[in-house]
Amino acid sequence: MDTVVDHKMSVSAQQQAIYDHLLYWIERESPEQMIQRFRMLFLDAGRYPDVEIANALSSITASPLAHETFPHLLNRCCHILINRWQSRPQFQLSIPLLIELFETVPDAPTRVSYRRSLSASRLQVLVKNFRQTHQYATLRRLAQVLSQSVDDYCTGGTTSTQQLSGDRHALGKLIPRYPYLYRHCLLDDRSTQEQQNTVQLIQTKAQQKLELDLSRYVTYHVRRSQLQRQCSPEQARRLIQPVANPTLLNDRNLHQAIRHYSGKAIGGRSYRDVAHRFVVHTRQPQTYASFKDNLYQYIVTGVDPAYGQRQFNKQLHKQLELILPDSASKPVNDFLIVRTCSQLLNFLVVDNAKSPQHFVFIDLVTNLGPILTTGLLLRIVLFCGKVRPYLERRFSILFNHYEYSERGAVQWLVNALELLNVAFVTNFGNLDLSLIKK
Repeated sequence: MDTVVDHKMSVSAQQQAIYDHLLYWIERESPEQMIQRFRMLFLDAGRYPDVEIANALSSITASPLAHETFPHLLNRCCHILINRWQSRPQFQLSIPLLIELFETVPDAPTRVSYRRSLSASRLQVLVKNFRQTHQYATLRRLAQVLSQSVDDYCTGGTTSTQQLSGDRHALGKLIPRYPYLYRHCLLDDRSTQEQQNTVQLIQTKAQQKLELDLSRYVTYHVRRSQLQRQCSPEQARRLIQPVANPTLLNDRNLHQAIRHYSGKAIGGRSYRDVAHRFVVHTRQPQTYASFKDNLYQYIVTGVDPAYGQRQFNKQLHKQLELILPDSASKPVNDFLIVRTCSQLLNFLVVDNAKSPQHFVFIDLVTNLGPILTTGLLLRIVLFCGKVRPYLERRFSILFNHYEYSERGAVQWLVNALELLNVAFVTNFGNLDLSLIKK
């Protein structure tokens, strides 16, 4: 036991020496120089000029705890460079280049002494194993997001949709389009506060860009419609600069989604109005069992009766019965509401990452259509805002599950991801939709 503790203490000190070393040089070297330094340290074993740091890394890789400590070390070293570069658009392109280094791990160590050859071999194995970790997957996604940010910076954001719209692109390449996935797909349980701050900053910028692009698109179409009532379509086109559709939905579906999620789509009331009325009703004294009955009615009113009466309504009712049955006679409270809504999202979308079954969600999308299915989820989130991150997490599980699938093979999921963007922007963003509601 004492030996393990000593190993951990020793490894911790060696890790810190490497962190401090990189922090020192990143203040003094260009991204190109730092990438070369990173390559010599982690990929070209035996060639690193700083003997003290090379020996520290060799000790870490020789430790019996290396399979546990090395992924954390390498991930943290990557983020030391990423955190420095991400705030500067002119440096962001270096981040994908850094991550690409891991695709060039040599098959055999450089010809060095026997002792260093053993160290190099251990390092190569550990680096190759790192490429199979969740930490590396999050790094690749982060590089994809930041690479797209550079494209937007260089092109004014005009090419992102076209560049990523091919059916044969892997779904994972679309990650920059969905800010609500960032905290779940670009971070893990061991991410530092600095890494979380970095992703939060990137997410905020991407969300603002999404809202701005959608606002410009809506304004363009409203003004074009107004002009077409006053002059010919040809004259209208000359008088107003076209704005491209910022989503991967076609124009018809996007217009329908915006009107549905922001307009009076439910018996003359908007989604927010209906949710607010249900919130007010829920504040009245009632048992948990009564609340679940009311929640059931709140949800099924958004389901086509012909579909719901086949089996969905029974499944939903049964699912609600199974949630905290021992609390049926207790007064409803915030804990019970949040727990119930989160469990419903498990049922409606996907349960967990280890067994990502999502038959109900696919059935809903197939039969109700993606706009109404997303509206069903929006009902729950508008009623119980605390489960919005939980819904985002459900979609990140689906995204990760299909990450390497061709976009054309999972178009149903692409549509759902795009519609959730629209639903969030129209109900939680700063988009002015007063014109389109008229």
